[in-house]
Amino acid sequence: MTSKTGKLCLASQAIGFRLTLMPDRSSPHWTFLTRHAHVLLCIADDPGIRLRDIGEQVGITERAAHRIVGELIADGYLSRERQGRRNHYTIRPHLSLPDSVARDQKVGDLLAVLTDGQWSSPG
Repeated sequence: MTSKTGKLCLASQAIGFRLTLMPDRSSPHWTFLTRHAHVLLCIADDPGIRLRDIGEQVGITERAAHRIVGELIADGYLSRERQGRRNHYTIRPHLSLPDSVARDQKVGDLLAVLTDGQWSSPG
């Protein structure tokens, strides 16, 4: 895991906009992003990341990370290729977000916004 991976994954945890309008209040116990988005952010930063590391960074079990990655693959948002003993994931940024409100937006657009424009589609 790279330091960049840690920063992005931690940013995905914090992106729930913990900016408080009232400093006295504690931060909410919810985020704007789903666990699927958190996992996608980790993979966007490190396509060879291990499920164990995804789980650790997102705050879920390795089993939950495996389930989420499997769902992202089944729905076409990721592809997986075996490289030696590791998996390498490829994000399909041209696909629409699976959200009725944001259906006109692409996965790549979301990743670009959440990474301050640092993520770009490979190739």
